[in-house]
Amino acid sequence: MNATAEPMPKVVAEREWRQALDTMLAKEKALTRTRDALAAERRRLPMTKIEKSYVFDGADGQVGLLDLFDGRPQLLLYHFMFAPGVHGWPSAGCPGCSMFVDNIGQFAVPHLSARGVSLALVSLAPFASIEAYRKRMSWPHRWVSSANNSFNVDLGITTPSGEAHGLSVLLRRGDQVFRTYFTSRRGCEALGNVWGFLDATPYGRQETWEDSPPDWPQSRPYKWWRRHDEYGS
Repeated sequence: MNATAEPMPKVVAEREWRQALDTMLAKEKALTRTRDALAAERRRLPMTKIEKSYVFDGADGQVGLLDLFDGRPQLLLYHFMFAPGVHGWPSAGCPGCSMFVDNIGQFAVPHLSARGVSLALVSLAPFASIEAYRKRMSWPHRWVSSANNSFNVDLGITTPSGEAHGLSVLLRRGDQVFRTYFTSRRGCEALGNVWGFLDATPYGRQETWEDSPPDWPQSRPYKWWRRHDEYGS
């Protein structure tokens, strides 16, 4: 193919490029401030109690919803489409959900754990199918099956054709579990990193610059950050 036929941005002098860049950066900063304001509003959302005690099939046998918290107060629970009618069934999960989990990265968990947040995946597929696919994809994240309970239906994670996808944020108080937030579709795309995930939780990044309700846990910005193998040292 002729290289000149490839589409490309307009070529300008450096001064004109820098002016255009500065204009764009100002708009991006404004968008960042808007996202911060939305995250502050999200931290003030009410929550609803999950009344049932659900049991899932996992690597350690049957586990309850509380077990997925691993003793931490907050849980990010990704509803992964892996069921009849989903592309790839029965040997593979949804391509879009797979891309989302690829973007989480295997070392996100230590950083999330440092802020009291656990991460897990849940699907309608039998656990044997889940485990085989998880190993194929080299994902370290905890993944359980809801095939034997009404969890998806009760939380509205269904479509007329079967299983839907999305991210639920849960908060634990003792043995009580509450749902604080949910998003799906493109709403998940911006959350596929440590900062985006924390922004989706009721406590946020827990840094002093954040606009959070009184008595929310907070510490100085960046001071809690570690290399992923240094937490707890």
